[in-house]
Amino acid sequence: MSVRHDWYQSDTSVVVTVLLKNATEKNYSVKIEAETLDVTADGYSLHLELLNPINPDQSSHKTTPSKIEIVLKKVTGERWDSLQKTEQPAKPVQLHKRDWDRIAKETELKEAEEAKGEEGLQNLFQKIYGDSSDEVRKAMNKSFSESGGTVLSTNWAEVGAKKVDVKPPDGTEFKKWDE
Repeated sequence: MSVRHDWYQSDTSVVVTVLLKNATEKNYSVKIEAETLDVTADGYSLHLELLNPINPDQSSHKTTPSKIEIVLKKVTGERWDSLQKTEQPAKPVQLHKRDWDRIAKETELKEAEEAKGEEGLQNLFQKIYGDSSDEVRKAMNKSFSESGGTVLSTNWAEVGAKKVDVKPPDGTEFKKWDE
């Protein structure tokens, strides 16, 4: 039966962690050689053919209640792509084509659902303004500015013919500021 292990590295060493509870009670042994690492304990074994050579004389190991930590000193400071020679390097992730139009529409719908109150209204007006013709934009600008922000129309035929009157909400009174 093999034991679970993990590893990480620095510029000068590779650290292999062997997960083994109560290792000291299981008569474990660690054998570090230039190109291999062997760990055995009552009924457990781990044999690794290391990707690159290490310096066994400068390597060490220690045990804790839940693991054996083995520090292997690198001969050269090169980065290891894998721990073992037999491991395959990670394959590059394949990128899939994306339907950006569909993603944009989904994002718009999601933003519209999330927008609430004043922010939602502002987003709606910005979308209408941004997606509209020049004539509709002129109508929106003229109606909003002439009415003091109380009217917003998209009908240029109606707005372009005459001045837009101020129409404050019910229960309120519009007052001009003295200039």
